[in-house]
Amino acid sequence: MTKKILPFMCLMFVALFANAQLKGALDKAKSKVEQTVQGGGLSQDEAGQGLKEALNKGIGDAADFLSKKDGYYMSAYKILLPEEAQKVVKKLKMVPGFENVEANLVEKMNRAAEDAAVKAKPIFLNAIKSMTFKDAMNILMGNDDAATRYLESMTFKQLYGEFMPIIQASLDKVGAREYWRTAVNAYNKIPLVEKTNPELDDHVNRKALGGLFGLVEKKEADIRSDVSLRNSDLLKKVFAQQDSRKKK
Repeated sequence: MTKKILPFMCLMFVALFANAQLKGALDKAKSKVEQTVQGGGLSQDEAGQGLKEALNKGIGDAADFLSKKDGYYMSAYKILLPEEAQKVVKKLKMVPGFENVEANLVEKMNRAAEDAAVKAKPIFLNAIKSMTFKDAMNILMGNDDAATRYLESMTFKQLYGEFMPIIQASLDKVGAREYWRTAVNAYNKIPLVEKTNPELDDHVNRKALGGLFGLVEKKEADIRSDVSLRNSDLLKKVFAQQDSRKKK
């Protein structure tokens, strides 16, 4: 009986060993394929590092720009009063002490957003560091705003939470929240008007983040379309891969 079992066990061992070798060979082949992206000679490491380099520069430029004085206030990303506030402003212009309510509030809201924008860079950088090769390739070969949408999905909640106390403190520093509450309360006392909410925090926060992601999106579009902005060999190599995809 033992003599019959031994040959069988030997065959099983040989089969298992051969299978393991085949699996190892396949894994090595798969790894080699993954190391070279779409025949462009672009390794996983190059794809990831090149995209991170581009994003680091883009988000750095955006955050630095918006966090300076007038970054929001004197730019295309200027934060205006919410639409429903226009009815309040229109009425209050007739009330003594509130003639310049809109101009005063708009400047204060934008100053608050500029104060908060300094928090954006480290949060973005952390999201970029955690990016996988798959994320990088989906972004590189995706739509022209793929990187912005990725960052938005990964950071919006955290940014909102980090921005809010700074915006509140900044608005309070210049008396904006109290000023607006007083203005709205004065408006709400006018007979027959529809009552409105006296809080500005959420509006300023969302508009500040909208402007931030809007500028990041512009920076992304620029480096995708303007070859002169690819100021390193790695960026040239990585985005050449994207260019070749667009030509097909």
